[in-house]
Parts: sequence; structure tokens; C-alpha cells
Amino acid sequence: MSYEFFPEGVCSRRITFDIDGDKITNVRFTGGCNGNLKAISRLVDGMTVDEIENKLRGNTCGFRDTSCADQFAKAVREAYNAGAGNR
Repeated sequence: MSYEFFPEGVCSRRITFDIDGDKITNVRFTGGCNGNLKAISRLVDGMTVDEIENKLRGNTCGFRDTSCADQFAKAVREAYNAGAGNR
């Protein structure tokens, strides 16, 4: 199932991904640091929600207390908890 998340406090404006059970694929960021976010998308493809959360949760960007990676970790947990992967 496809999931859409609107991050807060970062440059990216939207994050979309597919979730099947606890596996995440097809991650796409709109806005933000293009090269870095493409790399994150490739690196996390096929990872579980727990793996992504363990690696990315708490990352910061500059003076901000969050980052696109941190917001993505929040997004996958939100999707999983909402049951999006089990529909």
C-alpha cells in the first residue's frame, strides 16, 4: 500500500513510500537535498520499519532538532501503526 507523509520542520515537503507488512519500498522525497534523499531512498529500500527507525530516528540537520531522515523514520512508524502495511 502506498503511504503519503507531510514532514514538519525540514526542507522536504512530502514523503511517499510503499509499505507491505513491515517492509518499506519505493521511497520518494519531494523537496529537500536531492542527492542525499535519493541516497537514503536507495539505502532503505526493502528495510523493515524497525531497521529504518533504529538507523534514522533522532538524526538532526544543522540547527534543527529533526531532519528529513528523522521525519522519514517517524513516517514509517506512523504508517505501520496505522495498519497501512496490512491492508
